Amino acid sequence: MSRITTLEKIEMNKNTKHGEVQATYCVFEKEGKKYFQIDTYGSSERECIGQPSQKIQFDDKFAKKLVSILINELW
Repeated sequence: MSRITTLEKIEMNKNTKHGEVQATYCVFEKEGKKYFQIDTYGSSERECIGQPSQKIQFDDKFAKKLVSILINELW
């Protein structure tokens, strides 16, 4: 479980396309600040099916930065 506060672009020589997994998201407020959280659930071969394998949080400021990066890199 982690809250991402910085993101740096790197160039990788070997890239792999990962398998598909289920994910959910939620938005919540804590101490007057909004957060966006993504929970991933891993593959169907996982030992604990239905239990989140990763939880990643972004605060509102970082989420805006991430949207900007995605727009610039993918569109």
